[in-house]
Amino acid sequence: MRLSLTSRLSVLSALLPALMVMLVVYIGATSWTAWMSLTNSRMLPNNNFVGFRQYQLLFSNDRWLTSVHNIVVYGVLFVSLALLIGFLLAVAIDQRVRAEDTIRSIYLYPYSMSFVVTGLVWQWLLNPTLGVQYVLRSWGFAGASFDWIVRPETAIYCLVIAGVWQASGLVMAIMLAGLRGIDDEIWKAARVDGLPKWRVYISIIIPMMGASFATAAVLLSTAVVRLYDLSVSMTNGGPGIASEVPAKFVMDHLFERANIGLATAAATTMLVTVIAVVAPYLYWRARKGEVR
Repeated sequence: MRLSLTSRLSVLSALLPALMVMLVVYIGATSWTAWMSLTNSRMLPNNNFVGFRQYQLLFSNDRWLTSVHNIVVYGVLFVSLALLIGFLLAVAIDQRVRAEDTIRSIYLYPYSMSFVVTGLVWQWLLNPTLGVQYVLRSWGFAGASFDWIVRPETAIYCLVIAGVWQASGLVMAIMLAGLRGIDDEIWKAARVDGLPKWRVYISIIIPMMGASFATAAVLLSTAVVRLYDLSVSMTNGGPGIASEVPAKFVMDHLFERANIGLATAAATTMLVTVIAVVAPYLYWRARKGEVR
């Protein structure tokens, strides 16, 4: 059924505010950021074009290189551990355990907290003077040591622990939805064939849950690139710059160091990274829809 002209105008007028927001806020702000990264803007923006000089300065900056190294370490561990733990939690709940709704809510609860709250909670837990180390020593374990958060070589792993704790519940929910969508006849056939459960999961169930794993991986990967709140609230990038991340680099240079050109170059680099992660997934979803 074709819409009349009046109906079409009504639909367009309803969509106009969202379209304007997309054009001005998203496309406009993104374009401005990319342009500023090609200028020598400092405290105030200007239009003095300098080409890719800011990107050359960016990738020769030790602080930026450290933040990139940290985000790679964090990203690999965070995504892999969150996927693994979330899947195992989903498998455990899928066994039709008692009080399933309560257990699922408990697992999902950390995800409802902001990264700032999560960071503060884990900062207290990992603080050597009042956290886990203090408790163990008060129990008589005088040699107990758990001071990762104040050691440069291990501080980034504290962010991984907190991030995985918060995100595993989300992965669990996605994986549980995937598990509940699998036909029971597959399990019946596996039991008839005498296959052990672990073999069924590895050889049959996990390959069938490709969409669930892809969705969870994309959500986690985009969360990695925009990691900021957790780093600031837990370690503030320290000790030194040991747990510095790209988003914190951008914010510091934009608001504290008054270097708009370098900050926008870093932000544009992060945007390209997000596109590189999301674009293959969107292409895969589009091709999958065409096949269907």
